[in-house]
Amino acid sequence: MTNQTIVIKIGTSTLTQPATGNLALSTIASLVETIISLKQQGYRVVLVSSGAVGVGCARLGMKTRPRSMALKQAVAAVGQGRLMRVYDDLFTTLGQPVAQVLLTRTDLVQRSRYLNAYNTFQELLRLGVVPVVNENDTVAVEELKFGDNDTLSAQVASLIEADWLFLLTDVDRLYSADPRSNPDAKPIPLVQSLDELEKLSVQTGGSGTAWGTGGMATKIEAARIATGAGVRTVITNGATPRNVEKILQGESIGTQFEPSLLADRARKRWIAHGLIPSGKLYLDEGAVRAISNQGKSLLAAGIKTVEGEFNTSDAVVLCDEAGREMARGLVNYTSEELQKIRGCRSQEIPVILGYAGAETVVHRDNLVLSN
Repeated sequence: MTNQTIVIKIGTSTLTQPATGNLALSTIASLVETIISLKQQGYRVVLVSSGAVGVGCARLGMKTRPRSMALKQAVAAVGQGRLMRVYDDLFTTLGQPVAQVLLTRTDLVQRSRYLNAYNTFQELLRLGVVPVVNENDTVAVEELKFGDNDTLSAQVASLIEADWLFLLTDVDRLYSADPRSNPDAKPIPLVQSLDELEKLSVQTGGSGTAWGTGGMATKIEAARIATGAGVRTVITNGATPRNVEKILQGESIGTQFEPSLLADRARKRWIAHGLIPSGKLYLDEGAVRAISNQGKSLLAAGIKTVEGEFNTSDAVVLCDEAGREMARGLVNYTSEELQKIRGCRSQEIPVILGYAGAETVVHRDNLVLSN
């Protein structure tokens, strides 16, 4: 028996029939049976499921995916209930309770909400429930959307400190090019570092069907987020969900991305991937070296330019003078205060502001270097 945690993400292209957008019920039934089998072996399983918009389109007789935000949200409201009913009926037949969890990026932006989401997932898993997760398309605004469920699944895997993330899609593994259009495409069974993909000249395309939003590019980005959090990530064919069990048993199926050996701690992961930055700080060469090479905090003296409006404890991007991102962190001052003290020594701050502030602008404990 194991106590490992698995996140399985299944995409719209796998859940639905390409021609009609109707649910591929046999695939969903096989997925449910796989999850039940995994739970019987002691795995804790979270399912991240796309499909609400596609199912809503089919229910309303729409031939194409809606473009406007309002229409997309309305269609998602129709589809999400039907999708969840199918899951609940199938899981209930096998005696497995499930829970619907709808998230937006707002739920991972604020530390208190991030912790609340973490605690909710842990309680659901402790109770033996399978959480079925989707983005809350009905209320999410564009700037606070995950954008695709590949990214959402990676964020969830990072949040709950999962051991595995399985991205079930409409191809069997990662290739050097799209195998559907290029017969010379070479399979890639193992990726030890995402830098390898640049050397292999991997090409990525758009979503596989008219009903989906993802593509191989979003899956590679999801792998970057998840492996950075210490989560082993796998891309495999969703039409045969039993592949998940076979991979866990050691079979060489799909493409595996090895997790980083230097996985970020939970708070660092939240800063790096969960927050939406409110501004940018451009640093001089000395500050860049001190942060990148010497493990130092950011002082006001090293700031050349302040961009954006933000409050204390907001997330900001730290850039070199050329604008290249080199870190992210939580600031101890507002943007208005930093405009006054940038370039100044720490001992000058009380005189300039009229009160004693923090010695550091971004403390090392609240700072994460960018890859």
